Amino acid sequence: MVAPVDTLTDLLNTHFEWLAIFSEGRAFPLRTDEMEIDESPEKTLIGLPGEKGFRTWRVQAIGGEDGEIVLALSRNLGVERQNVRLIPRTPAAELAHEIEIARLLRANHIARLLESNFPVFRIVRVALNEANGRMANILVESPNKDQTAILADVTNGLAAENLLASAFLWLDQMNSRRKKPVQSVWIVAERKQARALRRLHTLLRRGARSSVTIVERADEKLKVLDEWTMSAVWREKPRKLSITSEVRTSKILSQIVEIDPEAIDTIRSKQGETARFHGLPFARTRTLMGRERSWFGVGKQRRPLLPENIEDLAGLVDELDRLRRADAPNSRHEYYRSSPELWLESILKRDIRKLDANLILSPIYNQFRSSTGKIDLLALRRDGRLVLIELKTSPDRHAVFQAADYWRKIELQRRRGVLAKARLFGELEIKDEPTLVYVVAPGLSFHHDFEYFARMLSPEIELWRFELHKDWRREIKVIARHEYR
Repeated sequence: MVAPVDTLTDLLNTHFEWLAIFSEGRAFPLRTDEMEIDESPEKTLIGLPGEKGFRTWRVQAIGGEDGEIVLALSRNLGVERQNVRLIPRTPAAELAHEIEIARLLRANHIARLLESNFPVFRIVRVALNEANGRMANILVESPNKDQTAILADVTNGLAAENLLASAFLWLDQMNSRRKKPVQSVWIVAERKQARALRRLHTLLRRGARSSVTIVERADEKLKVLDEWTMSAVWREKPRKLSITSEVRTSKILSQIVEIDPEAIDTIRSKQGETARFHGLPFARTRTLMGRERSWFGVGKQRRPLLPENIEDLAGLVDELDRLRRADAPNSRHEYYRSSPELWLESILKRDIRKLDANLILSPIYNQFRSSTGKIDLLALRRDGRLVLIELKTSPDRHAVFQAADYWRKIELQRRRGVLAKARLFGELEIKDEPTLVYVVAPGLSFHHDFEYFARMLSPEIELWRFELHKDWRREIKVIARHEYR
């Protein structure tokens, strides 16, 4: 379908919000009132904001179908040409409403499954979690009028620690308002989620475990899972560690590190190597089809590293040196604010003794980090105790349960002898005692629920809270330590 040029204003007025996609693939959300249209019998001009600012184009042709508008544009007497697709966008409020309805329908479907799988239950209430609307909050009642809270993920995308924390908080919230307390909460989850929840559930104290029941959902069937014991957890097969005996940094990344070795380090992953400036990735090397290739840039602004743009890489490093430092002139700049936890990790990686003088970081930290994927730091205390270090720079409600799950994974490998065999600490031996957990964050960056959840963990988990001075970028200074067990 091709529309006459003089109908462009009418076409644009059919929707208020659009997504403009330019020829090179760049996309910008636009409102109709952000575009300027100048129509006359001789020509039609359109002004559009874009990557290079606001520009006015001459409309050469208009096309499109199914509500989309395709514009063939030119400027500078036809020297510059551009094709732009304008795709109608659902207004944010309308989209949020549609999402809410879809999630509420899923919540009601889960409620019907509860009734069909557990006929003893009568549904009292079905609602979405007030905080984020991503969980169903269902209240059921038994014949003797005892009520049970049912929590379920209606997005199928929430982590086990998120669901567990939400279950405890919802239970507390309800019981603070009621004369007759709700004794327990059930968490309904898909198979993979349910198994992760059961492992996490095992790491709680007996009192906390007794108030939560895990229910596995498989299609239209709901099954109450039996509680695991710690011995069942330790019977699991540990994840295999793929750690090479020798790691060589590519020549290109070695040269990049030499630019500023005090600020730049490298890490390895399955895909290759990455250079980081105070933890912020800015250059990468990969081996593709037997050939080494490199890119540079922060975030999505990446481009291949070639001989002709090597000066641009040097300029990027200079810019990072100016803006990603403790005394940066602009603390709101993207380079300063991005990846703060990686910045903190890079500082402690260089000298873990700044956190605790008794710690030794694994000499093959890079290989171990790429093999485990998520663990921030793993160290050895001078008495031989293994220490798992979890870093946070902003309040995280799920930090305690997240750290506990990492503890389970590392402790399983320690007990099975996997870590000793990998010789993570060279000739030093790992003591045959449970791994310690250090959660490290600036003092005001611990979530207010941290202590509440920390006291729920099994006594086997020795959890420590390390509070840092707020100006940790300038100097690592531990201002408080507290043990929860």
